[in-house]
Amino acid sequence: MSLGTRRRSRGRRADLPVNAEINVTSLVDVAFTLLVIFIITMPILQGGIEVSVPRADVQALTSQDRPFYITVTADGTIYMEESVVTLEQLESGLGQVLSAGDIERVFLRGDSLAPFGPVLRVIATTYNSGVSWSMVAEPYRGN
Repeated sequence: MSLGTRRRSRGRRADLPVNAEINVTSLVDVAFTLLVIFIITMPILQGGIEVSVPRADVQALTSQDRPFYITVTADGTIYMEESVVTLEQLESGLGQVLSAGDIERVFLRGDSLAPFGPVLRVIATTYNSGVSWSMVAEPYRGN
Protein backbone atom coordinates (compact mmCIF):
# COMPACT_ATOMS: atom_id res chain seq x y z
CA MET A 1 0.00 0.00 0.00
CA SER A 2 2.79 2.35 0.63
CA LEU A 3 3.79 1.99 -2.99
CA GLY A 4 0.44 3.22 -4.20
CA THR A 5 0.48 6.29 -2.01
CA ARG A 6 3.91 7.26 -3.27
CA ARG A 7 2.73 7.08 -6.83
CA ARG A 8 -0.28 9.19 -6.05
CA SER A 9 1.81 11.85 -4.36
CA ARG A 10 4.10 12.00 -7.37
CA GLY A 11 1.10 12.35 -9.58
CA ARG A 12 -0.13 15.29 -7.55
CA ARG A 13 3.23 17.04 -7.81
CA ALA A 14 3.14 16.68 -11.56
CA ASP A 15 -0.03 18.74 -11.57
CA LEU A 16 1.82 21.78 -10.18
CA PRO A 17 2.88 24.39 -12.78
CA VAL A 18 6.55 24.39 -13.76
CA ASN A 19 8.41 27.60 -12.83
CA ALA A 20 11.05 28.21 -15.55
CA GLU A 21 12.26 31.62 -14.34
CA ILE A 22 15.94 32.12 -13.53
CA ASN A 23 16.72 34.12 -10.42
CA VAL A 24 19.57 36.42 -11.50
CA THR A 25 19.73 38.47 -8.31
CA SER A 26 22.54 36.40 -6.82
CA LEU A 27 24.38 36.39 -10.17
CA VAL A 28 24.23 40.20 -10.34
CA ASP A 29 25.41 40.45 -6.72
CA VAL A 30 28.44 38.27 -7.46
CA ALA A 31 29.23 40.21 -10.65
CA PHE A 32 29.13 43.57 -8.85
CA THR A 33 31.22 42.20 -5.99
CA LEU A 34 33.88 41.01 -8.44
CA LEU A 35 33.78 44.35 -10.25
CA VAL A 36 34.38 46.22 -6.99
CA ILE A 37 37.25 43.88 -6.08
CA PHE A 38 38.90 44.44 -9.47
CA ILE A 39 38.46 48.21 -9.25
CA ILE A 40 40.14 48.24 -5.84
CA THR A 41 43.00 45.87 -6.69
CA MET A 42 44.02 47.19 -10.12
CA PRO A 43 46.01 50.19 -8.82
CA ILE A 44 47.76 47.87 -6.37
CA LEU A 45 48.71 45.44 -9.15
CA GLN A 46 50.25 48.18 -11.26
CA GLY A 47 52.97 48.61 -8.70
CA GLY A 48 55.80 51.03 -9.20
CA ILE A 49 57.03 53.94 -7.16
CA GLU A 50 54.55 56.75 -6.59
CA VAL A 51 55.98 60.07 -7.79
CA SER A 52 54.46 63.34 -8.85
CA VAL A 53 56.30 64.10 -12.08
CA PRO A 54 56.25 67.72 -13.29
CA ARG A 55 53.97 68.91 -16.07
CA ALA A 56 55.40 69.96 -19.41
CA ASP A 57 54.47 70.25 -23.06
CA VAL A 58 55.40 66.66 -23.96
CA GLN A 59 54.08 63.88 -26.15
CA ALA A 60 52.71 60.67 -24.70
CA LEU A 61 55.02 57.69 -24.29
CA THR A 62 54.69 54.97 -26.85
CA SER A 63 54.19 51.39 -25.77
CA GLN A 64 57.31 49.28 -25.42
CA ASP A 65 57.86 45.63 -24.67
CA ARG A 66 59.63 46.35 -21.38
CA PRO A 67 60.18 49.91 -20.16
CA PHE A 68 62.93 50.36 -17.57
CA TYR A 69 62.44 53.09 -14.98
CA ILE A 70 64.89 54.91 -12.74
CA THR A 71 63.04 57.05 -10.21
CA VAL A 72 64.09 59.83 -7.82
CA THR A 73 61.51 60.51 -5.10
CA ALA A 74 60.85 63.79 -3.29
CA ASP A 75 63.27 62.88 -0.50
CA GLY A 76 66.09 62.09 -2.97
CA THR A 77 65.83 58.28 -2.77
CA ILE A 78 66.89 56.57 -6.00
CA TYR A 79 65.03 53.51 -7.30
CA MET A 80 66.09 51.19 -10.11
CA GLU A 81 62.72 49.76 -11.10
CA GLU A 82 61.37 49.05 -7.57
CA SER A 83 64.66 48.53 -5.71
CA VAL A 84 66.25 51.25 -3.61
CA VAL A 85 69.84 51.90 -4.70
CA THR A 86 72.59 54.33 -3.86
CA LEU A 87 74.23 56.39 -6.58
CA GLU A 88 77.29 54.08 -6.50
CA GLN A 89 75.04 51.02 -6.86
CA LEU A 90 73.26 52.70 -9.76
CA GLU A 91 76.56 53.43 -11.52
CA SER A 92 77.79 49.84 -11.20
CA GLY A 93 74.43 48.09 -11.57
CA LEU A 94 73.07 50.00 -14.54
CA GLY A 95 75.79 48.74 -16.85
CA GLN A 96 75.18 45.16 -15.71
CA VAL A 97 71.43 45.42 -16.18
CA LEU A 98 71.84 46.94 -19.64
CA SER A 99 74.29 44.26 -20.78
CA ALA A 100 72.13 41.42 -19.41
CA GLY A 101 68.75 42.58 -20.69
CA ASP A 102 67.05 43.78 -23.82
CA ILE A 103 66.58 47.35 -22.60
CA GLU A 104 66.55 49.88 -25.42
CA ARG A 105 65.59 53.00 -23.45
CA VAL A 106 65.68 54.08 -19.82
CA PHE A 107 62.92 56.33 -18.52
CA LEU A 108 63.93 58.75 -15.77
CA ARG A 109 61.17 59.81 -13.41
CA GLY A 110 61.95 62.61 -11.00
CA ASP A 111 59.42 63.84 -8.47
CA SER A 112 58.55 67.50 -9.00
CA LEU A 113 59.69 68.20 -5.41
CA ALA A 114 62.91 66.15 -5.64
CA PRO A 115 66.21 67.95 -5.00
CA PHE A 116 67.95 68.77 -8.27
CA GLY A 117 71.31 67.28 -7.18
CA PRO A 118 70.26 63.60 -7.07
CA VAL A 119 68.23 64.01 -10.27
CA LEU A 120 71.22 65.54 -12.08
CA ARG A 121 73.53 62.77 -10.87
CA VAL A 122 71.08 60.12 -12.12
CA ILE A 123 70.89 61.90 -15.50
CA ALA A 124 74.70 61.99 -15.73
CA THR A 125 75.01 58.31 -14.76
CA THR A 126 72.42 57.28 -17.33
CA TYR A 127 74.03 59.45 -20.01
CA ASN A 128 77.49 58.00 -19.28
CA SER A 129 76.13 54.44 -19.58
CA GLY A 130 75.52 55.05 -23.29
CA VAL A 131 71.88 53.95 -23.31
CA SER A 132 69.07 56.03 -24.80
CA TRP A 133 67.07 57.76 -22.11
CA SER A 134 64.07 60.02 -21.70
CA MET A 135 62.64 62.12 -18.89
CA VAL A 136 59.06 61.37 -17.89
CA ALA A 137 56.58 64.24 -17.39
CA GLU A 138 52.83 64.69 -17.21
CA PRO A 139 51.34 66.22 -20.35
CA TYR A 140 50.48 69.88 -19.79
CA ARG A 141 46.96 70.72 -20.86
CA GLY A 142 46.06 74.31 -21.37
CA ASN A 143 46.03 77.06 -18.75
